[in-house]
Amino acid sequence: MTGANEQSAPADTPEAPGPPPQLGPGAIRALAHPLRLRILDLLSTRGSLTASKLGEIVGESSGSTSYHLRQLAKHGLVREVEGKGTARERWWERPPGGFSISPLELESPSARAAADVVNYETIRMRNDRSLRFVQRIMAEPEGRALLQDAWRDAVTFNTINRWATPEQVASIVEAWNQFFAEHIDPLDRREGTPDAVPVEIHFDAFPLIDGHGDPL
Repeated sequence: MTGANEQSAPADTPEAPGPPPQLGPGAIRALAHPLRLRILDLLSTRGSLTASKLGEIVGESSGSTSYHLRQLAKHGLVREVEGKGTARERWWERPPGGFSISPLELESPSARAAADVVNYETIRMRNDRSLRFVQRIMAEPEGRALLQDAWRDAVTFNTINRWATPEQVASIVEAWNQFFAEHIDPLDRREGTPDAVPVEIHFDAFPLIDGHGDPL
């Protein structure tokens, strides 16, 4: 199971298409904190930020965000931006390379619970952004003008329902990984490129049944 934002920063060195590596229990526990998840989400969606700017966005002191950034950095989830900022004002970013989180791969009940928290909160934040986008486009003339102009052919929301076997859906996931490597990886590290803005691309595939085979 891979969350929405966890594959947003491809590695510097191209690798064979496939899911990103699993986070270990220690990193998952460190990440299973509302403010740290929000910080990681902001660095994914807005690019590099300082602790002060993060504090301004989330309503916390820079001391608080600095502490949580350091905890994330211990597990390689964030890093300082080289050659940017000063000793008093450091810039932080997500490092290259995505990660995935699967409670099924964890033996410890506490680690599985932490993984559930991370996956749930990641999906909730992603869905909140989708709703905010739709609400602002519908409510603001500037938003509607944006869609009618440059982004007319570049915004889509699709939901597809089919009946399929696990093997058939696995082949779709494999094809997505190949597509990701060929078409999305090349868009990495384009912050500051003329006309480029933050975008979000989702891919989900899951059975609409519970553990007893009943409809969700």
